[in-house]
Parts: sequence; structure tokens; C-alpha cells
Amino acid sequence: MSDPLRPSVSNENLPSTPEPDPHKAAEGVIRTGLDRVIARAADGIAWLVFIAMAISVFEVVMRYAFHAPTSWVHETTVILIAALFALGGPVALARDKHIRVRVIYDAVPPRARRWLDVFNNGVILAFCVGMTYAAWQLFYRATHNPSGAISLEGSGTSWNPPFPAVAKGFILLAVGLMAVQAALHLIQSLRARPDADAAEDR
Repeated sequence: MSDPLRPSVSNENLPSTPEPDPHKAAEGVIRTGLDRVIARAADGIAWLVFIAMAISVFEVVMRYAFHAPTSWVHETTVILIAALFALGGPVALARDKHIRVRVIYDAVPPRARRWLDVFNNGVILAFCVGMTYAAWQLFYRATHNPSGAISLEGSGTSWNPPFPAVAKGFILLAVGLMAVQAALHLIQSLRARPDADAAEDR
């Protein structure tokens, strides 16, 4: 039974808590315009998984139902997944979703966090610049013969597609993008001014 002395509260008058948007949660923290472009492109890149799954199903049907296995599905699936993994780096960096240990970061004041951001972005930039140089060396060797003429590296199978060269191109693209992203993040962290610093300057 309800208490006659206790005022009744209608559920209609209670403020409603908005449901969390899983899509926005997946987007993470977008810091620059380049990050926004890469994060949006990720929705299209994700379809590579579906394409790889679809042609794998096609291979299974052709092999076991019609006894006519293909010569291209396995290598195509490998290059699609390789591209997905390579481009996942820039997407994770764009959405600020890389795994990190925040024990120290969360325990220090905003001024120290700013310099930790500068250090972190500087290390990422140095690493990505080095990886971009190494990836360029690999890509050049995979796309040119010793005389300097363009000659794409093949897989060596009966089909022999130039997928090794394409895969190294994806790696170069990924680490090159991450180097640019890290440079923009470093500039942004250097320009950042935490509230604590602003309060001390008053």
C-alpha cells in the first residue's frame, strides 16, 4: 500500500538519462581534422572484413560443392586482412584508442599531464618517422628491380599477383599517416594550456 502522507512522484517528471551512443563511444576523442577524416574512412575500411568473409565462403562452396577450387581467394583474403590491420594503426591513433597505462598520468596535475602528452607524442613521432623510412625502403625494393625500373614483387604462386608490393604499400601509407598524425598531436600538445597554468598566471 502507498503512504498517503508521502507525496507521489510521477515517473514522467523524473529526468531521463540518455542512452549511451555506442557509435560515438567507438569514435573516441577526435583531436584534428586529419583524425576526423581517418575516423570516418574507417567505416568503409571495416567492410574489408565482410569482403574477405564473402569470398572465403565462395571458396568453400566452389571447393566442396563443385570440386572447383579457386587460385585467387586465399591470397586475396590475406591482402584484404593485411590492409585492414595496417590501416587500423592510423584509425586507432585518430580515435585515441591505443592501449595505454594511465596510472602515472591520472595521478599527476594538469601541468605534468601536458608534458607527458608532449613526451608521448614526441616518442610516437620519432618512432613513426623511423618506421616510415624503413617502410619506404621495403616498398621501393618491392616495386623496383636492381636497375631501378619498376617491377612489382609477386607472390610466387601460379596466380602470382603483386600483393607483396601492395601490402608494403599499405604499410608505408599507414606509418606515414601516423607520422603526420603524431606531428599534429605534438603541435597540439605544445600549444595546450591546462586550466591550472592559466589560474597561476592570473
